[in-house]
Amino acid sequence: MLYPVILAGGSGTRLWPLSRRHLPKQFLSLLGGDTMLQETVGRLEELEAADPLIVCNESHGALALRQMAAIQKAVLSVVLEPEGRNTAPALTLASLLLKDTASMESRDPVMLAMPADSMIRNVERFRAAVMVGAQLAEEGFIVTFGVVPRFAHTGYGYIRKGRVVTGVGGTGAPAPMEVRAFVEKPDQVTAESYLQSGDYLWNSSIFMVRSSVWLRELGRCRPEIASGCVAAYIEGVRDGPLFRPHRERFISCPSESIDYAVMERTGEDGAARGAVVPLEGGWSDLGSWAQVWEERDGDNDGNVTQGNVYVESVERSLVLAHDRLVAVVGLEDTVVVETRDAVLVAHRSRVQEVRRVVERLRDGEGAATEIKYSWGSCREVDKGPGFRVDRLTINPGATLERRVSTCGETWVMASGRAKIITESSEQVLGPGESAFLCPGKVSRIGNAGADDVEVVAVVY
Repeated sequence: MLYPVILAGGSGTRLWPLSRRHLPKQFLSLLGGDTMLQETVGRLEELEAADPLIVCNESHGALALRQMAAIQKAVLSVVLEPEGRNTAPALTLASLLLKDTASMESRDPVMLAMPADSMIRNVERFRAAVMVGAQLAEEGFIVTFGVVPRFAHTGYGYIRKGRVVTGVGGTGAPAPMEVRAFVEKPDQVTAESYLQSGDYLWNSSIFMVRSSVWLRELGRCRPEIASGCVAAYIEGVRDGPLFRPHRERFISCPSESIDYAVMERTGEDGAARGAVVPLEGGWSDLGSWAQVWEERDGDNDGNVTQGNVYVESVERSLVLAHDRLVAVVGLEDTVVVETRDAVLVAHRSRVQEVRRVVERLRDGEGAATEIKYSWGSCREVDKGPGFRVDRLTINPGATLERRVSTCGETWVMASGRAKIITESSEQVLGPGESAFLCPGKVSRIGNAGADDVEVVAVVY
């Protein structure tokens, strides 16, 4: 049995302004269906796989559980990282947890580690490649999956393949090969030479390895990461399906990817062997708005639109509207993404530069007026001298605590039923009813119904 590890800790900055720190791209629906996380888990169907283990930022744990519940999928556990330390520490925490929680028949489980923010069109080919990789992983290989390149891409890392690994797979199955080298993102000339040689594959960042092999190789190659993660795990805390590693121990771990920490050193004396399985499944990491445009179906003019959009004399463009009417006239090869608090307009050939824009904005992404929390969201509606108006959305079963540090707040119920608890009272309010919260006190508001609660809070 396979044990899927879904790595959901990325930030997705190149898909700003839709992808934000509080709601990164793996939790978004970018292709019009399920979210990226939900699609990743959906690919596991028809494989002999356990419930997935998800690794994400601690602020996204409740969101991950809600998205799994929405598609009626159970999880083995959700590991909450206090701070992102890249994929090697994330996989190490998952490996340690799996050794303790896997079934008695799988105390040395084969892990299938997948990023939560990739797209694979041909799921059947993906599953066929996974079955080949599983055979190799059971034999002690560290396995990765290389995407057969469609063009000379400069935004991906590459894997140089070696000799065919015999005795694995079957008729019609992809033939695995030894890993000769991992190489960084190339320039255009180098990428062209890789494509022409036929010796290179795109690095998908999907891996398969036994838990014991990963821990052994990490201890050999990067003992600082191994020891730091072990300490963080031993001193961690379980809370139902959630696992919280020790904050300081985990943050002290070096930040490093699986590739850098271990994969680049496979084949050394005494090291595990590395193998790459070719993947021809229509893979994309959806790492830019240009790739989103490529993967979505467009109209006769090559335009991809969503929301309240009007286009006139527009060709080969992506226009996404979420809160307002967006009208685009006389443009070609353009990306327009509108959200409640920000608008991006860029030439499709330069969307990779969005990351630079994000880096220059305050707090890494601009002054967002809506922030996602584990209990729901808070959106600033208006503000002026001496007041601010917030709209709170509270999820079913959730409760938030709010300290009133101003002159007071008035909460007005817009929809749903909420229980408001203060130091001196407890009351249940419905639509149109209100409550005044005194300054200097902590008040709790919980969702007392089955639907979202919408609250308008006037802060004085």
